[in-house]
Order: sequence, then structure tokens, then C-alpha cells
Amino acid sequence: MEGVPDRRNLPPLRLHVPEPRFRPGDSVDFGDLAIPAAGTAPRPAADAAPDSFHDLAYTMVRVLDDNGQAVGPWDPRLTPDRLRAMLRAMALTRAFDERMFRAQRQGKTSFYMKCTGEEAVAVAAAFALQPDDMCFPSYRQQGLLIARDWDIVDMMNQIYSNRGDRLQGKQLPIMYSVREASFFSISGNLTTQYPQAVGWAMASAAKGDTRIAATWCGEGSTAEGDFHSACTFASVYRAPVIMNVVNNQWAISSFSGFAGAESTTFAARAIGYGIAGLRVDGNDALAVYAATEWAAERARTNQGPTLIEHFTYRAEGHSTSDDPSAYRSADERSEWPLGDPIARLKQHLIALGEWDDERHAAMDLELAEYVKAAARTAEKNGVLGHGMHQPMETLFEGVFEEIPWHLEEQRAQMLSEYDVAGRPGARK
Repeated sequence: MEGVPDRRNLPPLRLHVPEPRFRPGDSVDFGDLAIPAAGTAPRPAADAAPDSFHDLAYTMVRVLDDNGQAVGPWDPRLTPDRLRAMLRAMALTRAFDERMFRAQRQGKTSFYMKCTGEEAVAVAAAFALQPDDMCFPSYRQQGLLIARDWDIVDMMNQIYSNRGDRLQGKQLPIMYSVREASFFSISGNLTTQYPQAVGWAMASAAKGDTRIAATWCGEGSTAEGDFHSACTFASVYRAPVIMNVVNNQWAISSFSGFAGAESTTFAARAIGYGIAGLRVDGNDALAVYAATEWAAERARTNQGPTLIEHFTYRAEGHSTSDDPSAYRSADERSEWPLGDPIARLKQHLIALGEWDDERHAAMDLELAEYVKAAARTAEKNGVLGHGMHQPMETLFEGVFEEIPWHLEEQRAQMLSEYDVAGRPGARK
């Protein structure tokens, strides 16, 4: 055809489809991961311009070395009491997960999601934030509530959707909402919390408040449009917000390459928006604490937002509905080079002479008994699937400040039909 160039000598186009490095049955070797030595990343001043430390989006902030020593400029220099409190909160989070996972397997609830191996991402951050800073979590940050000393019986009531459920059975299990703990409602729709957090932070700034916001999402969720909308608004208005990306290597069954991990780091996404970006060892509680503390200072002094990539590993399945053996090698968990966050903080305290194996074992036993007793208390309010635990009329409550007339009519019709059917109506 006239005007069309001759392309017969050109190679055909090819579509690149990312492939994980290891499949089920493969031996695992993470030797090619670039893990910088602890203490080597520089710590800029909290008021430094974001474009003056781009390298921090490509390296990794680490504090704990292989001997359990805290080294380098990011060492937050926490007291032994503070370290023990953080270790306890992480261990309690894991004990809570174990008990609730077992409850799901026993048919007491429909669904659960563990954060095994990721406890530092939420717990250490909570310790670095102020108690009234607003958190906009994803569904694997139960450690935020536990670190803020929230009642685990209340959390279990929500998981069981029982009579004590503050959300009246309206949310999926583990999708908590605790205004009193500055913990925003978890959503099953990915990354909706990002623009919500940025909007809340903008409102806080507009009111002249001193509270900041922090939000979390998985690395796969950075492919959602909400993530990029949030980054735009945060950058333009210099919102006082910390945006955490939990890079645990896997979405439910697709690896991080489908979200862009083959091309660059997730922290590097901050650079294009003019946002401060850090890449942090997510299994190092001190590094997470230090990075969050630094980002919080930036936010509180009107330096704008910070995006933190927490480089970690999802040790368990995505949820109780997932079988990770179907898509990843069984050796990945044991071969992960950054270790276990609880074991590493324990090692640090032992190296300081402030902890030992005997006290740690006693703490684990105490926490297991504590969680067991809490579960028994919560189960007295009922468990999911053992009948209705909330009055029928509450189905329409907690959505609108004032129920619209048409919903009032629907509620009346529902209750009338429910009573006529001979079942225990809510008005009897």
C-alpha cells in the first residue's frame, strides 16, 4: 500500500508477561536481592527537600545488623522499656492471629487474615505515631489497634459478628472500625483508604490542627487509580500524611512484578510526584519506627507527605481462603533473607542484656493464655453462623445520620413480614 513503510525486516512485537522467580517445587535462592548493610543509609534532616535524597528510594533503611546491634544514623535510640513494650505488642499480634486463624478453621467465623512476618510494619509505626494521629489501614494492620492497647475482646466480637460487635455484623470479619482509637474503617475495596487519608490530612491542615494521618496498602494496590490520585493531591497540597506501601512480595496469588516491581522500587513512585520517598527493611522494627518518626516530623512541620515502602515478606497465605502452595515455593518463607521481625527485636534486646530466652518463652505463654481467655469471653456473645446476634431493625442503622423515609418504609415492611412468617421478629 502506498505510503505504508516496509516492515518485513523488523522483528515482531512481543508482550512481556512478568514471571515470579520461584514456582511450587523450586529451590529458593534470594542471593541476588540487593540488601545493603545495616546503618549505611544516610538520614537527611527532616526539613530536607524531597529531591535531595532520591537515593533513599532505591537503597534500604536498616538499623539492626546481623548481630542484633542497632547501628547507623537511623537508630532511634529507644529505651529498653520501650523496646520491650514494642516486642510484646508484636508477640501479642501474632498470638491473636494464631487464635483467630484456629477459630476460623473451627467454623466460628468465615474469614481471617494473618500478618505473620509483617508485625513490625504496623506495631512499630504505631509506637512512632501519636495516639490520636489518624490511621487509615488496609486489612493486615491489626497490630495498630493492638499497639494502641485496644481491647482484643472487642476485636474478636467484630470477627465473630456477635452480639458485642460494635459494627452490628455489617462488616466482613477483620474489617474493624474504631473511632476512639483513631482507626478508620477498613474497606475490602483496595486502596480507597489512600485518598481518604490524604483528604483527612488536608482537612486537618486546613483547620490548623496538629494531628497527622497515616495510611497503608499492599504493593499490588499501588496499581489502583486511587493510589495515584492520592499521591497527586498529597503532593500538590503538601498534605501531612504518611503513605505506607507494604511490599510483602505477593498479592493473593500474583507476585509483585504485576504491580511494577521488575522495573523499579515502589518507593521510587514518590519521586515522580515530588514526594519524599524511603525504602525500609520492613522486618526491622527499629527501622520502621525511625522512618515513621522521621516522616511524622516532616508532616507536623509542614514539609509535606512521605511515601515509605516496607520491604517484607508475607509468611502465610493471603487469607484463610488462600492456598499459597499452589503458586509459590514452600521454601520462600524459610529462605527470606531479612528474617523474622519478632526474632530480630528479641535478639536486639538480648544483645543489650535486657532480655533472654526464658523471659521470652514466659511472655509467649502468658500472651497465648491471655488471648485464649479473651476468645472465651468473646464467644459468650456468640459466633458467626450460630443464629442471628443482632436485632433485625439494626440492619438499617449506622448508615445515614437520619434514615430516609423510603428506608423507614422498607424497614417497617421487613419487620412486618419477618413477624408474620412466625420467626422471632425484632419487635417482639
